[in-house]
Amino acid sequence: MSIDVNNESGTEVDEQAILDIARYALARMRIHPLSELSVIVVDADAMEQLHIQWMDLPGPTDVMSFPMDELRPPSKDDDEPPQGLLGDIVLCPEVAEKQGREADTQHSMDEELQLLTVHGVLHLLGYDHEEPDEKAEMFGLQAAIVDGWRAEKGLTGPSPAPTVS
Repeated sequence: MSIDVNNESGTEVDEQAILDIARYALARMRIHPLSELSVIVVDADAMEQLHIQWMDLPGPTDVMSFPMDELRPPSKDDDEPPQGLLGDIVLCPEVAEKQGREADTQHSMDEELQLLTVHGVLHLLGYDHEEPDEKAEMFGLQAAIVDGWRAEKGLTGPSPAPTVS
């Protein structure tokens, strides 16, 4: 799996954890090991510009996903996953820090960025949360991936509750 993490935000973030959880999520979703993903960490001003340009919404947001080859997880366990470019995930640590502080289960900016990375991966794979059933499926899968990764890493305590809007 080729995953690039590029921090352009000026904020120190745990790039290795972002890389690790993205790799874990893609493996768990059975995405071809030669597929490519880019994660870009930007400041609030850059995120606001992307949010306005692509969503026509004001203000910075926490995560945006820009799919390329529209890869999907294989439908059966014995199906060969397709290979390709997943696309880009853009994260904003300033928004992540605020969301982590305000969450029911308060957590760090880095924990929020890990959650947002998984959220972005799922969006790249075609998951959405517009409808209640879609939201239940996506957020359930997101929690299972984050919890699985945390357990594999030996991290204790509750995993961050979904704060993604």
